[in-house]
Amino acid sequence: MKYPDIDPVLIHIGPLQIRWYGLMYVIGFLLAYYILLKTSARRGHDLTRQDIGDFLVYAIVGVLVGARLGYCIIYDFSHYWDNPLKVFALWEGGMSFHGGALGVLIAGWTYALRKNKPFLMLADLGAIATPLGLFFGRIGNFINGELYGRPTKVPWGMVFPGAGQHPRHPSQLYEAFFEGVMLFAILLWLSKRRIPQGFLLGTFLFGYGVSRFFIEFFREPDPQLGFILGPFTMGQLLCSIMVGFGSYLCWLSLRLKKRRFESSQMW
Repeated sequence: MKYPDIDPVLIHIGPLQIRWYGLMYVIGFLLAYYILLKTSARRGHDLTRQDIGDFLVYAIVGVLVGARLGYCIIYDFSHYWDNPLKVFALWEGGMSFHGGALGVLIAGWTYALRKNKPFLMLADLGAIATPLGLFFGRIGNFINGELYGRPTKVPWGMVFPGAGQHPRHPSQLYEAFFEGVMLFAILLWLSKRRIPQGFLLGTFLFGYGVSRFFIEFFREPDPQLGFILGPFTMGQLLCSIMVGFGSYLCWLSLRLKKRRFESSQMW
């Protein structure tokens, strides 16, 4: 298939450039606000519009700072150690999902402590809102022609700019569907059921980890790292940790719910 060679810059206004990738972030954050409002109201949480707006601001800062620092530390530490000011050169690219996930969890924990709100309630809401943001982020990666897949002979393989002459898996689109659309549908369905706090967060961590782990077999490893453990990449290593932690969180939330039920039955 022919790669739709789209100009990564959406609009030029003199020296100012508005890029598709940045627009994808804006769309993702706006959708997150809408989803947080609707889900919070449906689940009967005691959160005002102001609470949700403040929480989203914390989350945005956590995502951006965590994603950038995560990339610099995990994926190209020596380069940024030698060029520390490059950490602030966001226009050159380099954002890590796993760093962003850790950053938003820390930001959410900070917000919960400062506002005296249940952290797991906020984390569950954030888990529902995240997949669609991931969807638009991967579409932005696709438009930029970055994070492409490994060489392939499948009919939908594409020749990406700067990636040689061989067709490659459009792994950004695989991730957009499985980590974005499909995971959102699962979490939305679960959010309409009576489930204990923490279960949605655990499901998100497990679902993302499993999806990304397998898609990494079709995605080209980061050139500065390559494979770090036999045929496995850094992304797969981090996703393995996510899967383990997500599974434990789901088990723990169900176990605590069962204990509360058994305790109420005794009385």
